[in-house]
Amino acid sequence: MKTLIIAEKPSVANDLAGALSGKFHKDKSYLENDSTIISWALGHLVGIADPKEMSEKYKKWDIATLPIIPKEFKLNPLPDTKAHLSLLGKLIRRKDIGTIINACDAGREGELIFYYILEHERKKTGLDGKIIKRLWMQSMTRDAIKEAFEHLRSSEEMKNLQDAAISRSEADWLVGINGSRGLTAYNSRFGGFQLTPCGRVQTPTLALIVKREESRMAFVPQTFWTLIADFDDKGVSYAGKWTKEGNNKIWVKEEAESIQKKCEGKSGTVSEESKQVFQKCPPLYDLTFLQRESNNRFGFSVKTTLQIAQSLYERHKLTTYPRTDSKFLPDDYIGTVKKTMAALSGGIAKHAKFALENNYIRKNPRIFNTAKVSAHHAIIPTGNAPGSLSDAEQKIYNML
Repeated sequence: MKTLIIAEKPSVANDLAGALSGKFHKDKSYLENDSTIISWALGHLVGIADPKEMSEKYKKWDIATLPIIPKEFKLNPLPDTKAHLSLLGKLIRRKDIGTIINACDAGREGELIFYYILEHERKKTGLDGKIIKRLWMQSMTRDAIKEAFEHLRSSEEMKNLQDAAISRSEADWLVGINGSRGLTAYNSRFGGFQLTPCGRVQTPTLALIVKREESRMAFVPQTFWTLIADFDDKGVSYAGKWTKEGNNKIWVKEEAESIQKKCEGKSGTVSEESKQVFQKCPPLYDLTFLQRESNNRFGFSVKTTLQIAQSLYERHKLTTYPRTDSKFLPDDYIGTVKKTMAALSGGIAKHAKFALENNYIRKNPRIFNTAKVSAHHAIIPTGNAPGSLSDAEQKIYNML
């Protein structure tokens, strides 16, 4: 019996084939050798059907039919990828397939993509006798892929994540369908059809924008004064700005003029004080922290940072899985971190060497804390040597 591996995209399928033994020949929708077939989804191939496909009574947009809460959520192929799903379905139904491995992205959405594909096929032929396994990769290096294959997870281990994925999908559907139809009915009550979309993510996001716009529109301009002085110290000139408790705005003109009169033509002294301070190292990056920091430093948008992080992970094999919500590493990762630090190259290498030689890598609970690692640990380098990176990719890689 053969094993069928389903990746989330063709590029990942090629990486998996490169890490496995045996020569693969390529078909238009899969790679195959004597023991293994590797195919791929193209993102989501299956989704929850429209209400009208679940019941005749839901065809009409009528408030009397609300709330729409189906006993069972019917699944349908997505129109744009229907042909690819059909090809994938043929592989799943092959008699010589004994094990099916989910190699979609190691996260909630990857779980949902695979689950919906299997549920769609289960209703056609059933999957009795086929073993379902999960490939869980933290990085896309060849060694990490091989290690993941040596520690395949069972479908029972993934049940909670699968349930969370299904709940998210069905909740989105319920809020979107009922909210959109309810608001449309409300806004159309005086005649006409006023489509009013509503969504679990879309609507509160729009509400934030509206609230900010209302605040901006309600802003009342207020005049203020600032004091700027030209200084000269032994022939060196510079400008200085008056501040009080960190604020350089003076709201009363007479007060500004009074300070000005006190300062004009006067000389003074310059004092300078320095001291050594210590601060704790910042936490490691999860995706949100990385996006926020890259926006502050470089002005990168949330989407741009995600695309760069995904490229560093998937294409360059330089960093671990980026879509993580954890800033921590497992307790037993000290050895991995030391090995990774020792492998770093370029300008950072001397600092990594200094940290290793001075035993800076210790079991600090601010970094190593298994209890605070969710589905994935913090984003860290893999230790691979960076090749040709774009300027933006280099900046994000240096941050990590």
